[in-house]
Amino acid sequence: MGTPTPESTSPRRSRAQQHCGWCGRHLSTADGKVGRRRRYCGQACRQRAYERRSQVQRGGLPDDAVVLSDAELADLQDRLFQVRCSAEDMVTAVDDGASTVELRQLAGELARAAQDLERIR
Repeated sequence: MGTPTPESTSPRRSRAQQHCGWCGRHLSTADGKVGRRRRYCGQACRQRAYERRSQVQRGGLPDDAVVLSDAELADLQDRLFQVRCSAEDMVTAVDDGASTVELRQLAGELARAAQDLERIR
């Protein structure tokens, strides 16, 4: 257990998938690129995010505030409900002794619902 080296103490880039900070679309990871990670899939999403941040600042809300319209909130609640129902279906299937094939299918549905939920906008 020696002294930490600069390589071991510097933050590493996460291998997790990156998503656009505005629309939630998957961002491709370009291995070997230098510099900051992309936060947006394109200029339009970058501009919308800037506009939203400006609105939040003018409204006196904290910097980390999340502002959703009524429609966006309703959509988010619907997607959360879908994830919960999928999880409950899996629990019921396990309790009922479902086959591996059925459990795999339910797990796929749960994964799709969760992936859809990752897209906030």
